[in-house]
Amino acid sequence: MGAKLKTVRLELARTKDDPEGRTDTGYEFTAPLSADGHLDAEAWKAHRAECKVRRFFPGEKIQQGALLHRGPDRWLFSYDAGTEDDEPAFKFDRHKFQAGEYVSVTEHDGKTLTFKVASVK
Repeated sequence: MGAKLKTVRLELARTKDDPEGRTDTGYEFTAPLSADGHLDAEAWKAHRAECKVRRFFPGEKIQQGALLHRGPDRWLFSYDAGTEDDEPAFKFDRHKFQAGEYVSVTEHDGKTLTFKVASVK
């Protein structure tokens, strides 16, 4: 069976400043996942127009963009044309997207934050 489009919700993981993490800070994105929960680059090619991201951070305007695949192992969130706002996803090609797992995203300001996979639907 091939990859299926899923909606993944990432919420800010616990940090020194937020020991409980934050449910109001994160991303929701649509992506093709294999049966074992990994991103499927080949399926992404067929569904790239559907692979959207929504970035939600308190005190900031919600940003809508796209999940992009660049090269064999590079995934990123992008919101406008150009690269100034791109947010590289750390080793998304290796991560298993299932509730309770952790992933990292480098914000467009260069700061890397860790997020917990809150849900996969």
